Amino acid sequence: MKKVMLGVSALCLVAFMSCKEDATAKIKSENVAEAAERDANSGSFAVIEFEEVEHDFGTIQNGTPVETVFKYKNTGTSPLVVSDIKSTCGCTVPSDWTRQVAPGETGEFKVKFDGKGNGVVTKSITMTTNTEKGAETVRIKAMVEGGAGTAQPAAQTGTQSIMQQPARKYSTQPGHEGHNHD
Repeated sequence: MKKVMLGVSALCLVAFMSCKEDATAKIKSENVAEAAERDANSGSFAVIEFEEVEHDFGTIQNGTPVETVFKYKNTGTSPLVVSDIKSTCGCTVPSDWTRQVAPGETGEFKVKFDGKGNGVVTKSITMTTNTEKGAETVRIKAMVEGGAGTAQPAAQTGTQSIMQQPARKYSTQPGHEGHNHD
């Protein structure tokens, strides 16, 4: 027990003796200035303002690729940082965006849409930013004609519709569920 107490005492003595240096002497004045500036700006966010938040391509034929450019301005007092831009699916591809925009300056990004679909097609593009919301969303819209969903008579396509196909027989024996026994 004496050895344990002696060991703990020695450890405490070493710990207290190593803290003799003045910690304030290690602080660099330029780091203090940078921290003060950062803290002063921490309450102000970048503010993004778009020329348009939804672009309408109008009526296009199915499979016709189209593209547009979304332009935005930083109306805040802090630099705007756009770290990522993603769309809701692979048919809409955002690219070539301005990653940093100073206050009062403008930026832009390009969006390509492959033009596939049927009827009114709307896609969202989300920007990850340092604005107060953290994410900003714009949309594209098009009326796609002649899409895959356009019904054609079975006689023209050479295939039978689901209603014209004969009923399939499925096994009801144990262990044969899901097997097709035509």
